[in-house]
Amino acid sequence: MVHIDNLTPGMVLSRNVCDRSGRMLLPAGAELTEKHFSIFRMWGVLEVEVVGEAVAEDVETSPPLSQEIDPELLAEARAEMERLFIYNDPEHPAIKELMRICTERRASRAA
Repeated sequence: MVHIDNLTPGMVLSRNVCDRSGRMLLPAGAELTEKHFSIFRMWGVLEVEVVGEAVAEDVETSPPLSQEIDPELLAEARAEMERLFIYNDPEHPAIKELMRICTERRASRAA
């Protein structure tokens, strides 16, 4: 599994990519392009499975929060995002990713 932020054009899918309702967005064997990355984000797909174990091992499965951000600032930003996103499903892939991005940005701006 490779996080969509770590995908590069030319990678090949080893499994079908489906949205949350099970609708197939792209079949296994398809070569990825930049356009596919936009489609994945639009449908809330955050990870896909690509061909080649070496690729999957070299690439992190999710982008880490910036290492230079103080953990205390991250905790404060995370708490603030939880308050702002209180009426959203935190387990939905798109909401989870949005909260991660907002938390990182808020913490880095406070630093």
